[in-house]
Amino acid sequence: MKLHYYPETDSLYIELNKRPSADSHEVADNLVIDFDAAGDVVGIDIEHASRKLDLRHVETVALPLDDKP
Repeated sequence: MKLHYYPETDSLYIELNKRPSADSHEVADNLVIDFDAAGDVVGIDIEHASRKLDLRHVETVALPLDDKP
C-alpha cells in the first residue's frame, strides 16, 4: 500500500495494490473508489484532503507485517 499526496490538486490517493483501475465510483462528495476488472478495490482518492485530514501525522496500528525480505 502506498499513499500519494498531490499538492497541486490537494488530493490523497491511497494505492492498495498495483493492479490497474478499470472503473471508479464516487461514493461520497470528493471520495472516489477505484476498482480493477474483477471488481476489487485498488485505490481510494480523497479530494481536498488537507481540509478533511491531518496529513502531518500518519500512523499504522496492528498491521500483520511479515519479517520476510
